[in-house]
Amino acid sequence: MTAVKLSAQDLFRAAYENRYTWDAQFPGYTADVTYTQGDKVITGQAVVSGNMKAEVLNVTDEEAQKAIHGQLWEIAIHRVRRSFEDTHSKNTFDYGETDETGAVELIMGGKSEGDRYKVRNNEVCLVHRNIHGVFVTINTFSSHDTGEGYLSHRYDSVYHDPATGEQKGGKSLFEDTYEKVGLYWILNHRVIETETEDGTVIQDFAFSNIQLA
Repeated sequence: MTAVKLSAQDLFRAAYENRYTWDAQFPGYTADVTYTQGDKVITGQAVVSGNMKAEVLNVTDEEAQKAIHGQLWEIAIHRVRRSFEDTHSKNTFDYGETDETGAVELIMGGKSEGDRYKVRNNEVCLVHRNIHGVFVTINTFSSHDTGEGYLSHRYDSVYHDPATGEQKGGKSLFEDTYEKVGLYWILNHRVIETETEDGTVIQDFAFSNIQLA
């Protein structure tokens, strides 16, 4: 008996629903944060509220404050739980190529025409999306299995101009680790290595003493 091939939409839906997200009862959390870049070491406190608002306390260095806040916002926005229908009901999905790693390309139409993804082992391993007029491409190399969905561990990101294809800024390589606090998995360490004209810039965000609100 021949197995029925999943539709492209159902393949993507399964991977989408396999992502680790926080439930509606997520209370928010506080943490101590240490931000390191080169010789600069900045400490302060981080707050993510139950409604996913981020706040950085006791950091007077404006550049560091902005960098920490940006990462807290990124953490929270990717943990928000939204149904597949809410996010993708106006999109269509078609199969593209399957690469040598077994990753299956999914090409989007409808509202997000031009975007594409790759799915491997029920996880989204490539995202190529137009966000605010810039294409961002994210390749995921490894992930954490929480038992309640996956979290990306090592991945890179790069931006391109949609019209010209020209790369905008340097490629960044991320490595994330998580710990379980109460019922929730929360990022406790992120290292970002970004290529620049002057060499590689390394930013290190360490979160400790994480406590649910």
